[in-house]
Amino acid sequence: MSWALEEWKEGLSPRVLQKIHELESQVDKLKKERQQRQFQLETLEAALQKQKQKVENEKNEAATLKRENQSLMELCDSLEKAKQKISHDLQVKESQVNIQSGQLNSSKKDIERLEQELKR
Repeated sequence: MSWALEEWKEGLSPRVLQKIHELESQVDKLKKERQQRQFQLETLEAALQKQKQKVENEKNEAATLKRENQSLMELCDSLEKAKQKISHDLQVKESQVNIQSGQLNSSKKDIERLEQELKR
């Protein structure tokens, strides 16, 4: 088959044949170069898709972390309010204990006084 491709060149001058050979070589070189660039393009496109997927995964992870952070902040706020309520309740109870302690001391003094009066 290649002889049919070469048949049209019969009778051409050596100078023209040389130029044809140069052009054919250049075409082969350009075809190889095109194949290499196509391969590079496909490789770069694959890398781009991989990077896009990575970015998408990181966006999803960031959104998940943001939701988790918001949830933890709400939990912290809730715990802070509970702590404040417990602290307030403790203060109220300490105040009640102090009042009752004062009443107890007063009652003890009253009892001592009454015992002293009874002894007399």
